[in-house]
Amino acid sequence: MGVNIIKIWLTAAAFILLSIILVGLFSLWTSPEFIPGYSLAFLAGISMIFLPCTFPLVFIIVPLALSRKIGKGLTMAFLFGLGLTLTFTLYGMALGWLGGFVALYKVITWMLLLGGIAALVFGVSELNLIKFKLPFKQTILPRSLQGKNDYIRSFFLGFFLGNAGVGCPNPAFYILFGYVATLGIPTVGASLGALHGLGRIVPLLFLVVLAVLGINAMNKLSFYQEKVKRWVAWALVALGAFIFNYGFFGMAWFEDSIIHQGWNRFLEVAFPKIAESAIIESSLNLPQGIGGIVPWVVFAGIIGAIILWDAVHLRKTDAANQNL
Repeated sequence: MGVNIIKIWLTAAAFILLSIILVGLFSLWTSPEFIPGYSLAFLAGISMIFLPCTFPLVFIIVPLALSRKIGKGLTMAFLFGLGLTLTFTLYGMALGWLGGFVALYKVITWMLLLGGIAALVFGVSELNLIKFKLPFKQTILPRSLQGKNDYIRSFFLGFFLGNAGVGCPNPAFYILFGYVATLGIPTVGASLGALHGLGRIVPLLFLVVLAVLGINAMNKLSFYQEKVKRWVAWALVALGAFIFNYGFFGMAWFEDSIIHQGWNRFLEVAFPKIAESAIIESSLNLPQGIGGIVPWVVFAGIIGAIILWDAVHLRKTDAANQNL
């Protein structure tokens, strides 16, 4: 397929995705009230891109797509989105079965811990500090997929990092999943969760397509790929440390911070319907966790330790190359 044909398809995809986003946001803006259902599930997912816990995924999925050739990069971004969608499908199913946020929150806590550790492992492996292979790849995957580690890794990155958006959802999310908990039907919860996940990936894919079009237009895709790989690695390290802290310490340490409070106040003024609601969160009696400086020290400590590890590794590599 020629370069011009690819550009035409990507431009069309960008236009379609942008149209979906704008129509979705306009629907949320003009709706007098949120009525639980499939449309709200999808529209709430689109709106989550503006929240401080979800927006950082942009710094993963966009560089991930740019770190490979166009076709492979877009496929990896799509698989990332499928993994994220699976996360919310399972959460919706679990909520329909458990019938309450408090019970689901216990599951989410363990998923956050697991997701944070997984992101950190993927990050340090991208920095070539360790050699990591998915342990089950050669046992349960078809032979044709065993050599496609980038695709498999992208899917599981989406699956684990999808947890980043669970921490600070907007009112539409709580209304939607409150409906699932009240209904108590796992299949309905799964379908609503899947649509919500699809809604979340639409803005991410739009930004991916824009980035690919922009870099490709400058004919510098190959020049950027090597640099972007390290960006992906460090973004994974930072987001992994964040998700791990969210699971280990709870939500208070970040939600009480200047970053989160300032971001949410801006949304309350600019787009109040998608801003977080402290009243709704407090009514659910969810555990707030540990605040203060300790979680921030742990967060900085994890990243700082990996920075030192990487610096030592690069120094040893440079010394070895000079001796050749």
